[in-house]
Amino acid sequence: MPALLPSNVIAGIGKTSPSDKIIMGAIGVGQMGTGHIRSFMGYDDVQMVAVCDVRKEHRNRAKGLADEKYGNQDCTTYNDFRELLARKDIDAVYIATPDHWHALIGIEAARQHKDMYYEKPLSRYFNECVAIREAVNRYGVVFQHGTQQRSDWRFRFACELVRNEKIGKLEKIIIGSAGYRPIEPQPVEPIPEGFDYDMWLGPAPWKPFTTLRCTRNFTLIYDYSLGCISGAYGVHDVDIAQWAVDADQTGPIEVEGHGEISNDGLYDTILKWETTHKYDNGVKLVYMDHITARRKDPLYKLNSMGIVFVGTEGHILVQRGFIDTYPKSLLKTIIGPNEIQLQRSNDHRRNFLDCVKTRKEPICPVDIAVRTDAVCHQADITIRLGRKLHWDPVNERFKNDEEANKMLVGHMRSPWHL
Repeated sequence: MPALLPSNVIAGIGKTSPSDKIIMGAIGVGQMGTGHIRSFMGYDDVQMVAVCDVRKEHRNRAKGLADEKYGNQDCTTYNDFRELLARKDIDAVYIATPDHWHALIGIEAARQHKDMYYEKPLSRYFNECVAIREAVNRYGVVFQHGTQQRSDWRFRFACELVRNEKIGKLEKIIIGSAGYRPIEPQPVEPIPEGFDYDMWLGPAPWKPFTTLRCTRNFTLIYDYSLGCISGAYGVHDVDIAQWAVDADQTGPIEVEGHGEISNDGLYDTILKWETTHKYDNGVKLVYMDHITARRKDPLYKLNSMGIVFVGTEGHILVQRGFIDTYPKSLLKTIIGPNEIQLQRSNDHRRNFLDCVKTRKEPICPVDIAVRTDAVCHQADITIRLGRKLHWDPVNERFKNDEEANKMLVGHMRSPWHL
C-alpha cells in the first residue's frame, strides 16, 4: 500500500475526506506561480506532488522547492498540463499561466475532476469565460478565482458599509487601476534552450520570440490579455465594485468611454482610460487608470490603485492596506446581526482549501468571476469601438451590436480549440 493514499480513493471522486491531505499540482510556476507554490506548501494539509511549466528552469526550481519541503525527490515535473491533470491521485491544482491559456487548462481540469485555484482573470476572451463556467458547473468542481481582495477585511467592510447604506444611497463608484509605460518594438531573439515556446503561445497567434514577450508583462500584450484594464490589475477592483453594488449575478447595462492605446511597440493594450458603466439601479461605475482618476475626480485621494464609493451622505476610500471614510465615524461602525453581512474569508487560499474539503462554495466562485470579467471586456470593447454599448446581463451579450459581440469571441491557433 502506498504511504500516501490519494484522498479521492477514500472519499470518492471529487470528494476529499477532512482528515486527509489535499494532493495538489501546480500549473505555471514562474514568478507568480513560485509564490503560490511556497504559500500552498505552507499549509499542513497540502501535499504538492507535481509541477508543470513550459520552461525547464521554472519547473525544476519548483520541484526543488517541493522536494526540499518534504525531504524527498517525489515531486514530478511536466511540460504538458494534460499529463499532470490526467493523474488520478491529484485532488486540486492551481493555475497561474498567461491569461490566454486559462480557459483551456481550466476546462481540462474540470473534466478531470480537479478542484482549482485559478489566477485572475478568467480568460482573454469572454466566450472562454463562459466556457470555463459551463465546465466547472457541469463537473461540480470547487473553483476559487484569484481576486483575493474579497478575503481582505478592509474591502469586505467597505462593501458592508455600502450595502447597509451607511453612506446613504450609493451614487457612484470610482476605480483607479494600474497603468504602464509603452515600450518600443523588440528585436527577434533565439528561443532559449529548455523553453517550449510553441506551447507557451498555444492558442495565441504565432509571433517571433523576444524575451519581453514572455515575461510577466505578457499582460500588456493584446494577444494574451486585456492589460491593466483586466488581468494586469483592474479585475481586482472591478470585482469589489460588483460586490458592493450587489451585482454578483448581473452587471452594468450600458458602457461608454475613451482611452489611449499604445500601437507602436510591443505593448498594445489600453494605456490610459475612462469608462462609465451604468447599472439598472442608476449607480455609475467610473473606471479609470489611477493617474486619470487622481487628475479628474477630487474625491479620488488615493496614492495608487483603489476604489472610492460615493453616497448621498458620505464616501469611502479603500485600497490594499488602507481604508478611510467620510465621515470618520463610519470607521467605528459595527455591522449588526440583522444587517447585511457578507461572506467572510481572511485567507483566500485557506478558504479554497476548506471548500475542497467541505464542498462548499468559496468566496470567489466561477459564476461571480464571469460577471466581473464581463465588466472588463465591456470597458475594452467600448474604447476600441469608440461608441456607447448596451449590455444584456441575462443573455450576456451586447444589444443590437454584432460588431461588439464578435469581439467577445476569440479565435484559437490550430490545433487548439474549446
